[in-house]
Amino acid sequence: MIGNRMGLAVYLHSLKFSKQLRRYGNVHYISKRMKYAVIYCDAAKIDDVAGKLESLHFVKEVKRSHKHEIKTEYESKIPDKAKEYDYKMGL
Repeated sequence: MIGNRMGLAVYLHSLKFSKQLRRYGNVHYISKRMKYAVIYCDAAKIDDVAGKLESLHFVKEVKRSHKHEIKTEYESKIPDKAKEYDYKMGL
């Protein structure tokens, strides 16, 4: 079962070696025009995987995803009637 995953954006010199990225995690997307790949791997192993990927000769740069840092709990746009009444009363 899939646990806590994090994404890595791996920028490549050449797409010739893109199949080798499969051994480091799940390859989600490969951009041929911009020469990068999106890889998902376990959050516990993210430091090891990023270090191994940076040491490869065909990798330019490895960037981590910041999606887990973004707040995904949203507030309602509809105002609460009780709060609206308090604002009108000046409380």
